[in-house]
Amino acid sequence: MPAHGMLMYLASLSLVRRLHREQNFDCIDAHFVYPDGFAAVRLGRSLNLPVVVSARGTDINLYSTFRLIRPMLRWTLMRAAAAIAVSADLKNKMIALGIPEAKIHVISNGVDTERFKLLDAKSARRQLGIPEDGIIVVSAGSMIESKGHHLLIAAVAKLTERFPKLRLYVVGEGVYRAKLEELVRQKQLQERVFLLGNRPNEELSLWFSAADVSCLMSSREGWPNVVSEALACGTPVLATHAGGIPEIITSPEFGMLVERNVDSIASGLEQALTKAWNRENIARHSRSRSWDAVAAEVEAFLKSKVRK
Repeated sequence: MPAHGMLMYLASLSLVRRLHREQNFDCIDAHFVYPDGFAAVRLGRSLNLPVVVSARGTDINLYSTFRLIRPMLRWTLMRAAAAIAVSADLKNKMIALGIPEAKIHVISNGVDTERFKLLDAKSARRQLGIPEDGIIVVSAGSMIESKGHHLLIAAVAKLTERFPKLRLYVVGEGVYRAKLEELVRQKQLQERVFLLGNRPNEELSLWFSAADVSCLMSSREGWPNVVSEALACGTPVLATHAGGIPEIITSPEFGMLVERNVDSIASGLEQALTKAWNRENIARHSRSRSWDAVAAEVEAFLKSKVRK
């Protein structure tokens, strides 16, 4: 891993030089600080171009804990013309790395308002082939420990008597699948918890619309798109305080924040499933942050860093 950034730079240098001759770039826009951003800053120095590096989440939340990678994160951010963080939480962590605050600009992610919008829940359930009269919870994210699916499954197990029709659908795939399957068997939840694996992105809007509540029990995040996408469908979100999540769920009218343990999740889920939510208001608020708006902000920021 410590060599990835340099290898990416060396492998792309001749191609980028040729493209620069053909297109005459004004700047380089790099996403993910290492290895992508590291390689981009090297390219920028070779071509005498300004580089703006965007931090997405794992690059700062996790990679900064790696002894050999942390110095390369700092090197990249210090030598970039500027940096973008997708959340204020990430910005604060970049400052903790020693990056000047003035160098970092927060531009949060947006949502695809054409794909993620308010749909009729029963119609969505019919299209997905799931019970129309069920109490549906959805958790979308890779099957890895940090996403917390195991905690949510354990919380669902505590609520089976209170909610006999409760069903959990986990959308995603990953190395943690076998452990989740074993947990489902241990808790005897085979008729209540369904591990769907990867689903087409265009299908996610149906799952969010079908759900009474969407959940994300992460231990770390940047700006998780699945939270914004669920809200844009009018679905309330139950989530942890990780990363930029509190910057998305800014009102108790949009969702609830819980601690990352089974009891807190179970209590929060029970409250969320018994609360009357105004799904139209949730969707209306969340759809105001479109990708077009984000693109305009990024474009303006890049232009401000290009040498005239």
